[in-house]
Order: sequence, then structure tokens, then C-alpha cells
Amino acid sequence: MAHKNTESKWIGPEEIISKKKEFLLPCSYHFYKDPPQLVKGFGSRLWDSENREYLDFFAGVSVMACGHCNEEINARVIDQIQTLQHTTSIYLTQNVVQLAEKLAEVLPGDLKRSFFCNSGSEANEGAMLLARIRTGKKGFIALKGGLHGRTYLSSGVTGIPMWRSDPSLEDLPVFFVESVAELRTLLEEQGENIAGFIFEVLQGNGGIQQISASFLNEALPLLKDHGVLTIADEIQTGFGRTGKMFAVDHYGFTPDILTGAKALGNGFPIGFFATTDEIAASFTRPSASTLGGNPVSAAAGLGVIEYIQRLQLVDAAARKGEVLKKGLADLANTFPRLSPPRGLGLMLGLEISGTAEIDGGATVDMILERMKEEGFLIGKNGLDRNVLAFQPPLVITEEEIRLMIKTLQKIFKELL
Repeated sequence: MAHKNTESKWIGPEEIISKKKEFLLPCSYHFYKDPPQLVKGFGSRLWDSENREYLDFFAGVSVMACGHCNEEINARVIDQIQTLQHTTSIYLTQNVVQLAEKLAEVLPGDLKRSFFCNSGSEANEGAMLLARIRTGKKGFIALKGGLHGRTYLSSGVTGIPMWRSDPSLEDLPVFFVESVAELRTLLEEQGENIAGFIFEVLQGNGGIQQISASFLNEALPLLKDHGVLTIADEIQTGFGRTGKMFAVDHYGFTPDILTGAKALGNGFPIGFFATTDEIAASFTRPSASTLGGNPVSAAAGLGVIEYIQRLQLVDAAARKGEVLKKGLADLANTFPRLSPPRGLGLMLGLEISGTAEIDGGATVDMILERMKEEGFLIGKNGLDRNVLAFQPPLVITEEEIRLMIKTLQKIFKELL
């Protein structure tokens, strides 16, 4: 897989790390002890500055669902760039309303009205603002293990300690629960102050943890009785990732508000929150996003949805996800330190336990390093960073999945 690159335009990993240390804030980390400099991508594959080829099983954290440098989507974007790049939302442009209309076709239930921004953090922040305006209440309920963003309010409802950077988050009226019993007690005590319940159906950074149908079946009536709006965070799970267009589709219910980003842009920055006509009617105060819904990102969004539909990538994610899950399950049955794989579609996690000599998180780092050396890029997450995360582009092939499983088995034999 490796061929020496004779080009000199790449500065190389060591120089990048040196410049990061000098010019970027120290909060910006990277994977691997020996990281590559990635310089090219196509489909499910990436190449580094030494022309080493990798199969990508993380897709930029579920962003590149339609594959790297997708020629069809990029052609549409390039055409838009050469025609009109930016005006702001105070001027009329076509792509943004066409994207909103297209979203209304694929969103669950009667979700119809969208507001566009630039990221998942902004989308969740906006969704929570909408919930406050609609209900006249300030508080929020969230699940432990959820991750909802980097802005003040979105990080405030994040239930993963390592991502709660602001030291004043405890000042926010946010309450975390793990069970229906906790939720019921909280609503009895604070229901009149709670605007919304924000959650991921399938927690990504929390370790690929899926919310149970029984929890939702009991929680939804309680929330409705107390006038609490439901906000489904589909930043990682949306647009086919789980084998349904949206993860909530697995449960057959429609949230009051749904947020999305990542895969909708396939590498171009975009985010949105969507709601019903009735709830949207509450948001009449002036609001805007300078770059949100710009013609370029909206063109990308239109291209993504049409590409997903034309290639039937939602069904493909379900089918390929079964292949991946079976392969991981076979490995879990062979190696005692592995828990059974969990997740939906092409968003799966494999938890690794520790031993007296080494913890699970350190083991995961070793596995990632060795898989990278073998030409595979895999993610990691979980509260203890001990979960291998498999979130490849939806265009990954079954043959590529089987090759990854075969290589992973080889590495497990070395390290487990």
C-alpha cells in the first residue's frame, strides 16, 4: 500500500505538529503517536503525504457520508462557487429555499420549517433558543453521555466531562438523567421550569450508546404532560448513517425539533434545526446567520440528499451495517476483552475492557495505531475512550468491510 512520494509541497507531520504548537491553541489534539499528514481523498479512501493509502472507517466523524471528494456533489458546488458565493440571508437566493423544501420531504412527520447555520453546535444552540421562546421557560434536561456542541448552552447540555470546558457551565439550569425514574422525579420538581429535553437517539461520543425504545415510550408522555419540547440531536446520526434517513425513524416518532449538520454538507460547513409550522410560528424575533444557508453550502446540501436518494444509500447503510456488525460480533465472540458490538447501520462501537496491566483506553490507542499502520483509520469514543468507533462513508463496499475485519482480527491477536 505504501509508495514514497517525491513531491515537495507537503511540509510533513513533524512540521505540522511544530506549527500547531506555535500557532494553534493547545486545546487542539490529534490522533496517533505517529500521525500521518492527510493530503488526498476519494470515495472511502485517503492518502497521506508519503502516498500511503488508507481505508477510512471514521469519515471525519460521520461527515463524509457520500465519500471523499464526491465528484457529483463537488461539481455542483464548484458551479455555484463560480456563479455566486455569498450574499447573507437578507437577500433572496434560490438554493436555501430549495434545500429547505427538500429537507421537508425527508424529515420525520410534520417537521417542515428549517433555520440554517454553519455547524452542529449552532444548530443545537438555535434549537434550544427556539424551545425557550416557544415555552417561555429556561431549563433543559439532557442525558448523561450526550455531546451537543462547543457553544455555551450546547456544551452546558453535554454530559461528557471532557467536553465541558467552560468552568461556569454549572450556572446553567440544566439537569442530567439516566432513567425514566430520574426523569419523572425531576419533572415533578422542575417541570414548570423546563423548556426542552435534548438527546441523541444513538450517542456518538458517549460510546455508541443507543437509547431504548422503552425509555422513549415512557418518557415522551411525561415530557408532553409538562409542556417540555423534545429536541432530537441528529448531528452524527442523520442522513442515512443508521440505516434510516434519521435515527428517530427507527422508533417511529417525530420530535418537536430536530437538528442536523455533518453529513448534510459532506465536507462543506452547514447546520440546521427544523420544527413544525406551529412551533416555528413562535420564532418571530429577528434572527439571522451571516453564512448560514449560503448558496455554496446549500448547493452541497441539495447534492447530498439527491445523491443519497439516487444511490439508495440509506438502504445500503442498513445492509452494509449488518455485514460490519456480524464481523465485529464474531470477533467479540473470539476475544474475551471485547463486548458485543452496539449501534445501528454504519455507526457501530466495540468496547474494550482493561486488564490489571493496561486499561481499555490505552489498548484502543494501540489498536488504532496498528490499524493505521495496516492502512485503516478507525475512530474512538466513550466516556473512558475505550470504544472503537466504526463510522465509514456510506459508499464503503462490503469487500472493504470484510478486509477491515480480517485486519482487525490480526491486530487483536497481537494485542489482546
